[in-house]
Amino acid sequence: MDNNLGNLFEKFYNENIVEYFKTLQESPIKMITFIIDIAIVLFLLYYAIKIARGSRAWQLIKGMALLIIVTFLSGLFNFKILNSILTGIMNWGVIAIIVIFQPELRRGLEQLGTNKLTKFFGIDKDVATKTKEDIYKIVIAASELAKNKTGALIVIERDIAIKDIIQNGVLMDADVSPQLLVNIFEPKTPLHDGAVIISQNKIAAAACVLPLADDKDIAKELGTRHRAAIGISKESDSIVVVVSEETGKISVAKDGTLIADVREDVLKKILISNVITKRFAVEKKIRKIHKNKVQDDKTNENI
Repeated sequence: MDNNLGNLFEKFYNENIVEYFKTLQESPIKMITFIIDIAIVLFLLYYAIKIARGSRAWQLIKGMALLIIVTFLSGLFNFKILNSILTGIMNWGVIAIIVIFQPELRRGLEQLGTNKLTKFFGIDKDVATKTKEDIYKIVIAASELAKNKTGALIVIERDIAIKDIIQNGVLMDADVSPQLLVNIFEPKTPLHDGAVIISQNKIAAAACVLPLADDKDIAKELGTRHRAAIGISKESDSIVVVVSEETGKISVAKDGTLIADVREDVLKKILISNVITKRFAVEKKIRKIHKNKVQDDKTNENI
């Protein structure tokens, strides 16, 4: 059996690997195809390991790797009985893999027909689309908090970074979700007292301390949350959503001013207008100007 396996391996090596490299030597241009081929294989292998690690599949993969090594060593040291048993087990390996990894294989096939495939390959949605989805989630969370009269302070970072504010809180780096935002501000929980900072489409930190506005023209009835919202909106270009614990009303602070008692639909319009429309319209305009400049330069060179 060992001789048969050895002969099969030698035949495979000579007919495939050796011949393949001879072809590359005869036609160096095929080296590009070879490099792309290797890159794709390594890419798929990397993501397969990344997905499997920390799961039940990872433990099974390690067990299978150990089985292959032991089978090879048993043949190398001529342990005929052990090698025969292990080789027999290996012959059923493909069926065993299909049975064992059936849930993982099914999820992988399902992803082929969904937009999760782009995420699997690291191709994320464009920033504007992701930001709009995050705004919808923030609005849902704010509405839920307002309904229960749960105080909240959500800061959405724009162009001016507020890393010093983020660093004074509890770092999270979590995806934006209505459930998480509502849970953070749940009374008597460790993170409810302070502000949540949303930066680069992530909940960057919670329980952050914001600078308070001390202007004399600010209404005295405004609480600490509203003063903090106005304060950070004056020191940066951040947009701040405030939910009052006393009244359950939602307010928005921007550019040092407070828009009080806004409805859910109005809140959505304000955030989309200030966080998405203005920002990405400017970026689009800059890209267009740069593109026109490049085209003009090329035209002048041709002239």
